[in-house]
Amino acid sequence: MMRRNFSSGGPWESAVGYSRAVRVGDLVEVAGTAAVDDNGQVVGVDDPYAQAKFILGKIGRALTLAGVSFEDVIRTRIYVTDIGRWEQVGRAHGEIFKTIRPVSTCVAVASLVRPDLLVEIEATAIARPRGAGGR
Repeated sequence: MMRRNFSSGGPWESAVGYSRAVRVGDLVEVAGTAAVDDNGQVVGVDDPYAQAKFILGKIGRALTLAGVSFEDVIRTRIYVTDIGRWEQVGRAHGEIFKTIRPVSTCVAVASLVRPDLLVEIEATAIARPRGAGGR
């Protein structure tokens, strides 16, 4: 099966050696995604809901690049630095996935790569056949 890497152009991708998303056949994996904008600034400082909303937007764009959508997501993994604020992140997740309902895990971690990052989210999708010709 052919492998395709997709970049969001973020500086960490080339420096660390990873892709925002990778597609192999019908499987798409989206890397752990944080609330950092194109200028390297954290979005939603001290606001886990705002960070999760921003992250899910980045994930949505990566899914689109890889030829899938949120409807194809079968798993999300959510990492939070303060488990006491998980409901704020869950609310943002639910706004996207309420009817899709992928399996999901939410775990607390000691920290993320920057102290002002509160949330990181990963996603796995499997492309569904579309129309008579499939994919």
